[in-house]
Amino acid sequence: MSRLRFAVVGDNCVDRFQPPVGQSLIGGNAINVAVQLALLGHETYYFGAVGRDVDGDRTRDLLVSNGVRIDYLQMLPGQTAYTNIDITENGDRIFAFEEFGVCADYIPNEADFAALTGMDHVHVGWVADGGLVRRRVAEAGTSISQDLSVNNDPIHLGVEGLRIAFGSAGEDRRKAEMMMQGYLANGAKLAVVTRGGEGSAALGGREHAETGITPVDVIDTTGAGDSFIAGFLHAYVSGGDLETSLVSGRQCAARTCGHFGGFPQEPQPL
Repeated sequence: MSRLRFAVVGDNCVDRFQPPVGQSLIGGNAINVAVQLALLGHETYYFGAVGRDVDGDRTRDLLVSNGVRIDYLQMLPGQTAYTNIDITENGDRIFAFEEFGVCADYIPNEADFAALTGMDHVHVGWVADGGLVRRRVAEAGTSISQDLSVNNDPIHLGVEGLRIAFGSAGEDRRKAEMMMQGYLANGAKLAVVTRGGEGSAALGGREHAETGITPVDVIDTTGAGDSFIAGFLHAYVSGGDLETSLVSGRQCAARTCGHFGGFPQEPQPL
């Protein structure tokens, strides 16, 4: 597949896995997608903000070591975001507490937007921008996707102009179908929805595809959905068909379920 220029816009955080795990790792929807795309061989830029603190330095260094470009990373006065995570016996994670830190007020500046509109594809994670990034990038004619399941405030969500709208429906196939139909009806060109243990599905115009999961011994599901998005974009934006892209997504997600956190890294004590 061709090497593309991706930009990923939005959140980052320190995932604080509570006892008995007792470890912290760098994560967040946008960070996870960016790192996975870089690991898949693409020129990937992260657009977001971290605090001028130890966790901000740690986040920046991990991005660089994983091949993600940080030309547009903002380091701001304040705290880097963090999330307290509990892990259930079957490996599912529960977000017990979230502090968004400097991510809460992050919006790309004019230089950032000039760079974003020159990318092959832009993916948007959690960002409190009232839909500004989606609208401006789409109006410029740049290919763009957004994960609509990581921000629960409707003011920041919308699908008009999206090339790909990503969502999560749990294991409810009927809900997944309704979500995809809704995304298309509201202006997305393609809808892709994950269904937990029921796999994933994609719908665009007259095209439809679905696939199951890749069996794996689950250690932690944190970041699996983000990795699915990266795997799907890796194949689809390069010209792959829907089925090939879904399989690429599920394989990337399965690898992530085999370790703690959204991408391989050395954990630090909690």
